[in-house]
Amino acid sequence: MPASSGIWKWADLLGNAPPDQFRLTLGEGGTPLVKSRTIGPGIGLTNLYFKLESANPTGSYKDRFAASAVSHLLARKKTQCLATSSGNTGAALAAACAVAGIPCHLAIVEPAPDGKLSQMLAYGATLYRIRGFGIDPAITADTFARLRTLGHRAGWSLEVSAFAVSPDGMQGVETLAYELDAELESRIDHVFLPAGGGGLCLAVARGFEKCRASPAIHCVQPEGNDTIAGPLREGGDFGRRVDPCTTTISGLQVPNLLDAHAVIAAARASGGNGHLVSDAAIYGIQQRLAREEGIFSEPAGAVALAGALQAFAAAEIDRDAVVVCPVTGSGFKDAASVGAMVGGEGVPLVELAEFEAALL
Repeated sequence: MPASSGIWKWADLLGNAPPDQFRLTLGEGGTPLVKSRTIGPGIGLTNLYFKLESANPTGSYKDRFAASAVSHLLARKKTQCLATSSGNTGAALAAACAVAGIPCHLAIVEPAPDGKLSQMLAYGATLYRIRGFGIDPAITADTFARLRTLGHRAGWSLEVSAFAVSPDGMQGVETLAYELDAELESRIDHVFLPAGGGGLCLAVARGFEKCRASPAIHCVQPEGNDTIAGPLREGGDFGRRVDPCTTTISGLQVPNLLDAHAVIAAARASGGNGHLVSDAAIYGIQQRLAREEGIFSEPAGAVALAGALQAFAAAEIDRDAVVVCPVTGSGFKDAASVGAMVGGEGVPLVELAEFEAALL
């Protein structure tokens, strides 16, 4: 693809885009924006939109990060990619590294779903699933410390989807804001975003600083990983570690602080707030997205909508406000949650006559 494809369409807005010859793309970005036909109108929220980041090449918004990160890696003449992942970052980086011809080594959180691991392996990455990583804050902090040391070796680059570690990669995620600003002609009041380490919230907030629209940026977290949303809502300036992380929502199990402090500052400056939602509510919204909107989302991809609906029920957003909820990852990412959604009965094998009789 030409150097202007994918996120590089917005190269002029990126602070330090790599030279054209190093710009890698798999066609990330340009994802569909669809207006809610059922869930929003059903409660009187008339301008609710979904940004389908699940339509990215590896099935999540992390492809924006990976395209930028690996392009910068190539420009810096790095030959080995080291990263952490709960699933989506690993898949995106593994795919981008496959295109670049660079080995990809991934330290994986313990509760990562098997489906996400299989996707990473399919792209040829080398995986190390670390006991306690993503659950125990001390082990998680120690893992990051060791990764930083390993990633500073000659020829290596540590890529984590957080501004605190990989600002060049995270610039690619800012393009989500640029697209929304263009698609909605700068008429956006609220953007709700899921948060683990908070990188997505911070990227979108920083992206809108370069746009005409100035929406409120809201941080939504599962109750079992309240590192950012609670402090933001309570008026605090700093994130807090969670010990232990108890949420079962894959991708948002980040008990340590990465971009937390910066997210709180950016969200508050935009007029946004923090929102905590239960795992049960998230799984319920995942099912509603599928059955009422035809949107196949992983649990983490339903978190933004769970927060928006909770905020609307509490009269924190107006009925006519333009509200955007990105669906950050595909349902194919988490087979276990889909299995729970549809039940364990499976599909019966029937005779043709039984099929006909059932429809008469």
